[in-house]
Amino acid sequence: MKLETVIYEKKDNIAIIKLNRPQVLNAMNPQLVEDLIRALQAAKSDDGVRVVILTGEGRAFCVGEDLNVPGSMGTVEEWSRYIGRTQDIQRTILELGKPLIAAVRGYAVGGGCEFALSCDMRIASENAKFGFPEVSVGGTITTAGTKLIAQVVGLGRAKEMLLTAEFIDAQKAEQWGLVNKVVPDAELEKAALEMAEKIARNSPLAVRLTRKVTDQGLSTGFDEILEIEHRHIVECFAAGEIQRRMEARLAEIKKKK
Repeated sequence: MKLETVIYEKKDNIAIIKLNRPQVLNAMNPQLVEDLIRALQAAKSDDGVRVVILTGEGRAFCVGEDLNVPGSMGTVEEWSRYIGRTQDIQRTILELGKPLIAAVRGYAVGGGCEFALSCDMRIASENAKFGFPEVSVGGTITTAGTKLIAQVVGLGRAKEMLLTAEFIDAQKAEQWGLVNKVVPDAELEKAALEMAEKIARNSPLAVRLTRKVTDQGLSTGFDEILEIEHRHIVECFAAGEIQRRMEARLAEIKKKK
């Protein structure tokens, strides 16, 4: 798979997708959008991949739209098609079926912040900054950032970020629940891999189903969630996952006695 603006690596059962336009702080352009979709699809189709890490090369995660892109679009239709493809990134993430961890260094703003929010978890270096500059440059949110940020930090704080266009630092992001953990810059990759490894050693089926029902719980009633959880635990039993792993756990306990 040849990618021009994204690096795709695999370490054991963890895929690492790295945005690779460091000279422009990993700003989005049509090529990066297409490359990112292809990389995400590769991780989805690889049964050997259990967890995906999304990060950026160099000093930033992603600063959102390359400022040269709007001026390079000749027509409204061309611009509309491009925005549709950026939205396809979010659809691809939604349909990934595998946990996704954002490892954020430096700026994650605009579309970059939206990509980070689409991930299941976010680990930030101490120099990370998050925000939505769209209204300051005459634009609006395009890849579900309005919904995602409100779900994560609450409506009031979401509107503060969206309408003031001011950025928040890693420490405030952690206080607000936008990131799971803040680590020293030099430890970012290690921290993301450690979290990915903790997830990857669990049952892939159980992880996939638990992740799915947790997301569904945001918009589903209590009784329906109980029904879904019932189906999932039966599916795990039918696959033999529970029996195998519980027998292994019992064997470990007996060894320690």
